Amino acid sequence: METGTDPKKDPADPGPAPADPGPIPAAPGPAPADPGPIPAAPESTPADGEPGTADTTPAADPDPDATPAPTRARRLRRIALALLLALLLPPLAAATALWLNYTGDPAPGTRTRNRDAVWLGHAWVDGRKKDADVRALARRLADTGIRDLYVHAGPLEHDGTLPASAHPRARWLTAAVHRELPGVRVQAWLGDKLATEGPVGLRLESAATRAAVVRSTRQVLAAGFDGAHFDLEPLHSGDRDYLTLLDALRAVTRAQGVPLSVAAHQIDPLPALHSVAGTLTGHPKWWSQEFFGQVARRVDQIAVMSYDTAMPLESLYGGYVAQQTSLALEVTPPGTDLLMGLPFFHESDIGHHESAETVTAAVRGTRLGLSRTDRDRERFGVALYVDFAAEEGDWTAYREDWVR
Repeated sequence: METGTDPKKDPADPGPAPADPGPIPAAPGPAPADPGPIPAAPESTPADGEPGTADTTPAADPDPDATPAPTRARRLRRIALALLLALLLPPLAAATALWLNYTGDPAPGTRTRNRDAVWLGHAWVDGRKKDADVRALARRLADTGIRDLYVHAGPLEHDGTLPASAHPRARWLTAAVHRELPGVRVQAWLGDKLATEGPVGLRLESAATRAAVVRSTRQVLAAGFDGAHFDLEPLHSGDRDYLTLLDALRAVTRAQGVPLSVAAHQIDPLPALHSVAGTLTGHPKWWSQEFFGQVARRVDQIAVMSYDTAMPLESLYGGYVAQQTSLALEVTPPGTDLLMGLPFFHESDIGHHESAETVTAAVRGTRLGLSRTDRDRERFGVALYVDFAAEEGDWTAYREDWVR
């Protein structure tokens, strides 16, 4: 290894030879053998300012274990670069895949099948809405694909019960909608926070609680609702108690000839991502595709909450919705309505960027996923979340991009 030091210098030459004393007399006897040429003395390197003298200070030997600073710096830079690439390459690859998923043109005919839905707020059953509001809603929904209204009639109590005071105007609403919007169904939207990630909430593992939820469902159907729609969150993938509850609810709704529908979590965009997220954060946001299919087989409608994705760009969000649509189509049986959620609300936080999660991007992503996976599927639609936060541009995008 080069150290940058000069080689050791030889001792200085002793100086000029003495003056010639003349011929030397011959020695008696035979002359000695010729020793050969005398090697030349090495030249001395004079020290600065001292001609004829040399620096006799030996240079220090290099430490064989020392790493020069430039080499250490290069090594650290390489390590930092490797760590940076390890952090950036997976999200960059995922972003590229989503962007590519958003390219291309939707197939002709991938428009409304007249099986769409919209979530409506609690004001429709607590007395704040009047006949004039129902007529305005009818004008809004005329010539669209809306078939179902999910009207907030809860929330459920943590023990699964539902006070009758939660929906005092239910019968008035269903009668008014049937009058103004023939063929449109009014489903009771029931939900509650689950105690899956904290000590407080509804506990599906309790048989008594599940039985109370079933009784609450009978209660809303007796109040005049045309079906029951459930949104229980956060619901972890693989929850067997939830599947048991759905089996019990399906028996009730089938006996009365009305639909059972649910709001569903998104599907793992990468294999087992829900498990990784659950381990790292305690919040497994996604469902496995297998569990999604198990839920879809137990209900008449399943609406994917395909928003709150944290996507920063419209193209990435649209590509994500296209992927979610394909994943859901692959495991939803033909006899179940599959609906993809559209973000009819406007806020910006860590989970939702309104500049990225637009109705236009969601509809285009939905159409691309439908085109690539099952373009002729009839039991398919979109679900609009939510009426009280919607802006005129949301309704326009829905009409022009999906209904037209």
